[in-house]
Amino acid sequence: MLLYDRRSLILALAVLPLAACGFTPAYAPGGAGQALRGRVRAAEPSTSQEFDFVAGIEERLGRPAAPAYQLAYTIATSERGAARGAGLGATRITLFGTVRYTLTDAATRETVTDGSLRNFTNYSTTDTQLASRRAAEDAGARLMRILADQVASRLIAAMAE
Repeated sequence: MLLYDRRSLILALAVLPLAACGFTPAYAPGGAGQALRGRVRAAEPSTSQEFDFVAGIEERLGRPAAPAYQLAYTIATSERGAARGAGLGATRITLFGTVRYTLTDAATRETVTDGSLRNFTNYSTTDTQLASRRAAEDAGARLMRILADQVASRLIAAMAE
């Protein structure tokens, strides 16, 4: 019993600073995450990478039912060999990605927030071109989902301010 009481006391003391600073979960009713849920329409994708990016945004923020915000974005990617094998060339490739985004209010056309984010992912090459190509495509899709998660987090943080 005494151990249980200590745990309760430690938990209460750990939560106390969060309550004092006005911490509110982003996805709580009335939170910033709920303010954007189903209200952000991303620009139409024209490439497979943009499609993966928009799918990631919609996964985090929901499909736009009543869009109040427009999300414009530009994506740039580049590759660099990360590992080399004797006589094999690059056996591990790093894929870098940068997304520049702008969230605007659909009614007033005023910029709510904008920014630029970068990240990377890796993939391995193999003996066959098909497997290497598939690994590259998978890495590109992973990178777009990572960037979409970052952008969604930034948008939620901007709405909380």
